[in-house]
Order: sequence, then C-alpha cells, then structure tokens
Amino acid sequence: MNKITWTRKAAKQIRKIAPSDARIVYDKVSGLEKDQVGWVSVKKLTGHESDYRLRVGKYRVLFSHDAEIKIVSIDEVKRRDERTY
Repeated sequence: MNKITWTRKAAKQIRKIAPSDARIVYDKVSGLEKDQVGWVSVKKLTGHESDYRLRVGKYRVLFSHDAEIKIVSIDEVKRRDERTY
C-alpha cells in the first residue's frame, strides 16, 4: 500500500477548485494508495519534472512515485488546457 503526500503547491491548487470537483480528485488520488489497482487513468510522462499523470475529468494530477518506499507524492493539480504539460 502506498502513502499519499501532497506538496504545498498541490494542496493550494486543489483548494482553489470547486468543492465538488475537489472531492472527485481526492477520491481518484485515494485510488493510488493501492498498489497499481487505482492506476487505470495513469500515464508515464517523459520530459517533465513529475513522473506520472492521472486524468480526473477536466483536471490533471501530476505526481511522482517511489516504488521502493511506496510513497506517491502529488506535485500539482491543474485544469486541463494547452499549457498543462
């Protein structure tokens, strides 16, 4: 089981979105706690500071994962647009 950590930047970004959308993002991120079970909408990124991207409706959750110590670090929560990546 993975441990979820939020960076200060990601926590600030999620507080700015609508509460109903924030709840959906939290639910999807909670799915990352289980080893590879909640990883259906996850894609490995190349050329980006974050390792992975999770699609949650019109939002993208950018995160890093350390498989050895089982920590998922949420780096950013962004609304999907042409500048997201």
